[in-house]
Amino acid sequence: MNRFTLNKTDGKLMGVAAGVADMTDADPLLIRLGFILAALITGPVAIILYLAAGVLAPQQA
Repeated sequence: MNRFTLNKTDGKLMGVAAGVADMTDADPLLIRLGFILAALITGPVAIILYLAAGVLAPQQA
């Protein structure tokens, strides 16, 4: 499994979803839809976790 890093080149907002997609070899659109669904279900919890990952995770080299 690959290490999680932010992908700012393919990312739309902070690069978190693109980084997760790179790590899991999934389609970035599906990851983004999953984040949206999680935000709708859990409210601010998913949004806070997304922002924390965007600030704390290392960027791609």
